[in-house]
Amino acid sequence: MILYSQPEFSPPAPCPYLPDRTLVYSFFFADSLNAAELSWFLSRGWRKFGHYFFRPACPGCRACTPLRIPVHRFQPSRGQKRVLRRCSHVGVSFGPVRYEKELFDLYHVHSRVRFGQESTFDEFIANLHSSPCPNLLARYEEDGRLLGAGYLDLGSDGLSSVYFVFDPAASNLSPGIFSVLREIEETKKRGLAHYYLGYVVPGCERMAYKAGFHPHQLFCWEDGLWHEDGEEPKSPSPGILHPFSGWTGPD
Repeated sequence: MILYSQPEFSPPAPCPYLPDRTLVYSFFFADSLNAAELSWFLSRGWRKFGHYFFRPACPGCRACTPLRIPVHRFQPSRGQKRVLRRCSHVGVSFGPVRYEKELFDLYHVHSRVRFGQESTFDEFIANLHSSPCPNLLARYEEDGRLLGAGYLDLGSDGLSSVYFVFDPAASNLSPGIFSVLREIEETKKRGLAHYYLGYVVPGCERMAYKAGFHPHQLFCWEDGLWHEDGEEPKSPSPGILHPFSGWTGPD
């Protein structure tokens, strides 16, 4: 691993998930991580876009909660089984990340329609096609037409969903739910233990779907451990009451 910068704090900004909250990230830039180093960071609540690694350090708030799914115990719900049936005609393939114009076009229209943002090519390359660690691209196609693309990092213990984009015209298929189900399946096929799904934020409706995959585990910022949903965290361990102060990297 090549560490380009020590962790520092981002300037305060309005929270994009909850009203009247302030967002602060602890972040650093790194390169050349192997799968074990990536898993070390994922297991401690870090996320990444390209070479940019981050986790929330918001004053007085720990709402952003990392969520992962123990794939060998996962059982789809009735609603998720309906999504699988609805998308049974969608072809899914996993392979190396490589640039194609249709991938950028999909990313661009997804950003514009879903979030009202005009994305740039440089942003697309930096966030999704410039990775410092092993990664994968999941393609979702209907009769040769690209419906969705999932970008995943490959750790030593699991796959991590970095970002998923889809054609807004295919929203009726529930492509986001379908992508999670197929990527859980791919994680299991590779003999890995966990599928990391990013942060779930209580009170943020657009993130709520993540908690619908059972069983799942939630990372506790206070004790630094993963707990099954509904399990009470243990007493905080010495030295990690505030997980954003100080710094120790992977061995």
